[in-house]
Amino acid sequence: MSGAPVRVLLLGPVPYAEALRVQERCVAAARAARGPAAAAGARAGRGGPAPLRGDSAVPAEGAVRGPAALPGGGAVPAESVVLSEPAHPVYTWGLRGAPDAAAAAALRGTGAGLVAARRGGHITFHGPGQLLAFPVLDLRRRRLPLRGYVAGLEALVLRLCRRLGLGAARALPPPFTGVWMGDSKLCAIGVHCGNHITSHGLALNCCTDLTWFDHIIPCGLEGKGVTSLSHELGRHITVDHVLEPFLDSFQEVFDCTLDFSGD
Repeated sequence: MSGAPVRVLLLGPVPYAEALRVQERCVAAARAARGPAAAAGARAGRGGPAPLRGDSAVPAEGAVRGPAALPGGGAVPAESVVLSEPAHPVYTWGLRGAPDAAAAAALRGTGAGLVAARRGGHITFHGPGQLLAFPVLDLRRRRLPLRGYVAGLEALVLRLCRRLGLGAARALPPPFTGVWMGDSKLCAIGVHCGNHITSHGLALNCCTDLTWFDHIIPCGLEGKGVTSLSHELGRHITVDHVLEPFLDSFQEVFDCTLDFSGD
């Protein structure tokens, strides 16, 4: 896999749901690259993100039904990484930790959206000032186990932190995931892997308004806090500031070349 191309999709500030839609197109393309059998199996087991309505989750409107061109008409390669900044605040949860009706109502009262996402992990927050990275990689082709992939995500964020002068950042041993400063999480990781194709990924707090986390127990971890690059470095760090060092670190950790032709 040395030097394998990975398409970089820089969405900028977009609604969380739009980033998910682009990610699903990339996943469909990665599965299609495997051949008809893999694509058919993926269609049989597909389950997408769902916004919360009332007390239950329902399928999102406009779900992707198969391989498609990205905005602008470019074809999606076998592997991609979708980078975005959530344009609006939203609380999401994975396969565990959905809020009950009372908690959901309280979260709606903050003005944020609520979305169930097909990933691992408990409830967390996404919003402006946060880098969302959704790598769509073929772990079978890379001969990379899922735990090794998660460790790779942690390693690339640690490299990014070192590039920015934040050498104290660290990853904790399992069952913890993500990148931490002391007892405060700087970067959350929640992934999905279907038929060895990854989706979802990581959320790195750059200049995020951390008060949004006050309404939840982030990632279901009692007694842990959250932090941001801006808070730790004592200066304003935007998502745009970290894109280049993030991509440099991504290229190093996942041994790939970056293709911007679909941007």
